[in-house]
Amino acid sequence: MPPESHRPKQPIAVALQYELGGPELPRVTATGRGSIAEKILELAFANGVKVREDADLAEILSAVDLDSEIPAEALIAVAEILSYVYRANGKLPPRSGAR
Repeated sequence: MPPESHRPKQPIAVALQYELGGPELPRVTATGRGSIAEKILELAFANGVKVREDADLAEILSAVDLDSEIPAEALIAVAEILSYVYRANGKLPPRSGAR
């Protein structure tokens, strides 16, 4: 087996659920690697779900148990992504000074 640094990386996908203004933190609802990750992405694209690529964050979130809140160390990154998604969907006003 080749050393880990020489193996091609498998894609990782993580799906989150969050209710804007809700009392709970975002929850991990699906994770997968390889063909499972590709299926998660395929379903997201087919349903118009916004997708954001962040390999480091996906790696962290893929270790979270399903239906668990995201860990504190991922909060800032997830908040930025959710802000992007909600703005893209017109559910939040554009940032002031945004270009």
